[in-house]
This record gives sequence, structure tokens and C-alpha cells, in this order.
Amino acid sequence: MNDEASKSPESLMHMDLVPDSGTADPDAGFSELDLALIDALQAAPRAPWSRIGRALGVDPTTAARRWERLRAGGLAWITAYSSAGTTAVAYVEVRCRPRHLEAVSAAAAALPWVFSVDETAGDFDLFLSVAAPDLPTLGRSVHRVIGGLRGVRSTRTRLGITLYGEGRDWRMRAMEPAERAALSATPRPRGGRVAHGLRAYDRVSPEDRALLAALGGDGRLGYTELGAMTGMSEHTARRRVQRMTREGAITIRCDLAHPLAGLPTMVVYRACVPYPHLETTGNALARLDQVRMCVSVSGPQNLLVLVWLHGLDAIDPFEALLAERFPALEVKDRTVALHTPKRMGRLLDAQGRAIGRVPLGMTWDGTLPDERPRSGRHAGNGSGAPDGSK
Repeated sequence: MNDEASKSPESLMHMDLVPDSGTADPDAGFSELDLALIDALQAAPRAPWSRIGRALGVDPTTAARRWERLRAGGLAWITAYSSAGTTAVAYVEVRCRPRHLEAVSAAAAALPWVFSVDETAGDFDLFLSVAAPDLPTLGRSVHRVIGGLRGVRSTRTRLGITLYGEGRDWRMRAMEPAERAALSATPRPRGGRVAHGLRAYDRVSPEDRALLAALGGDGRLGYTELGAMTGMSEHTARRRVQRMTREGAITIRCDLAHPLAGLPTMVVYRACVPYPHLETTGNALARLDQVRMCVSVSGPQNLLVLVWLHGLDAIDPFEALLAERFPALEVKDRTVALHTPKRMGRLLDAQGRAIGRVPLGMTWDGTLPDERPRSGRHAGNGSGAPDGSK
């Protein structure tokens, strides 16, 4: 691909983005009740407001009204995507030429199969999380599209192999543990391994993909709304969503603007663990409060760990904790995120608030970024994106 392949990434950031329903308030932040509400919705993203309010000790109307304020201000949101078992996932480290970082970041964020983008301080400039229905498609997408963006100097790809914990497992921990546990009838324990790409993506039906696409925009959509959006009856939408949830084919999670919640520092660790200790270490790491994602990967460092911390001064104590609890773990590199422009399809501002959305999709249609239509919206392919996300 020549340099003209992505000469105007800024245009991408205006042509296909689906705006969230509200505008972020520059002065908005979280109250203690707000954080408890987010914690409750992390435990039970689609629970009725009566259950949420009961757990928080407030009436359902208050809980619903507070959630709408958070959602409209981009402070928190609920999304859905495909499980790790149906997708191939990779983490791509991108080095950019001087003065091209912003343009490359914008172009990558506009791609529906790049589900998260982090701008970093380290030996690479961008950390991309990407998805595809299979490994050949993933390879073509990374090498031909990302590698061909104007301003990209080099890329290095690490395939996700086994997921030990990800963003849907992380908790704000603003509620009492017993109150949180009572919200979820079948809580998913942290530290449970999931193999990427175990089931073929093409076995996901078009109807399920349509439901995933709708829930990707708002994971709390009611079954009547889901039916109307997808052309199904309310009963069919309910049955299919409940089946996907029961089978673990869908992930629904609550996210938030973490810098405004007192967690401004994100660090990506690349580490080595002797194979006999890998699963035990991965599962134990995923249970730590600070760990947002833990996944085994290809390459010389076989474990990738992403953490959210209270500040740069929390890095040393966290690494001391790692050394104490995991003597077999050898940290090879730490990379600090400077800014996260995109997380699981949501476009974020400097404070982590959602200001737009690129609907998630897993396939590359063969066109280059600046060849995509200049009108309309990214429809994606109705797929959602995978677990293995931050």
C-alpha cells in the first residue's frame, strides 16, 4: 500500500461515527452513589431498575435517572460484543514516524475491527486491539491496512491465546461484596480461562449478529426495542439474547470514564511465566483488583497484563506486589498509556468520556480506509467484537 492509502484520516473521524446521545459535561464527575450504581451494573448490566435500586438502597426511579445522567454525559455506558470463543484477537504494537501519531491513531480508531486504541509512552506509540473471524483475515487486516497507513513505521503482532480476565470481569468495588453478589444469579468468577477462536465465527447466525449490533450501542435496550430494531418479535429477541447469555456467546458490560473515577494511569505489562505456572499465574493475576485484562499471547513474552492504577506513584507498589505474590513472573516491559482514544468501539475524550461510537465489526471488506463511503454510518457487520478487551 502506498502513502496515499490513508492520506486523510481526519475525514474518517467525521464520516462514519455514531454519536452518543449526550454531550459530555466538562465539569461532570462521579458521586459515591454514581460509583455504586456503576458497580451494580457491572455485576448485572441488564438487571431491572427495581433490583438495582434495592441493592443500592434507593428507589428505581432514582437509579434510572442517575444512570441516564451518566450515560448522556459519556461518563458510563453499557455495551455488548461477541465472546472470545468465536473470534481471533491480536494486540498490535505500532511505531509511527515523527508527527504522524495523531493521524495514524485517528485512522485506526475509525476501523470497526480495531476495537481499542491506546496512545502510549514506551518503545511503541500505539497499542491496538483487533479482531477477525479467523487468523488469515486477521493477518491481512493488520499487515495490509494497519501496516499500510501513512505514517506507520513498523508493527508487531501478538496473538491472543487464552483469556484469563478482561474488562467485563473488572469491578469498581464501590458496593459491599455481598450486595454485589446478590445482584447476579450466576456470577462469573474472575480468573476463568477462555480460549480465543474455539468456535467458528461463521456459525453465529445473522439474527444473533443483529442483536449483538443493537446491544453494542446500548446494552440495556429492552426486548421490545430489540425486536423492533431487528425485525423480530419481542419473544424471539428475548429468547435469543437469553440463550446467547446462557451459552456465553455474548458479553455485556458496563464501562466508565476511569480517569474521572480516580484511576488515571493505565499500564500494559509484557511478562514471561514458565509454562507449568502459566495458567495458575494467569488466573491469579486476573483476580487482582488492579488488573483490567490478563491474556496469554504469542511471542517471547507469553503473558500480557493491563492494569488501572490511581497514579504513576502506584506503579512501584503494584510491581512490588507482583514480585511478592508471583515469584515465577518476570516483567519484561512496562508501557504507560498517555491517552485512550477508543475502547470497545467507544471514542473517548482526554478524560475518558464517551463522545462517539464506531459500531464494532470483525471483517475487512478489502477496501482501504480512505476508500470507504463518505456518507452514511458504519454499520459494521453486526458482529460485535470479541472478549479479550480492556
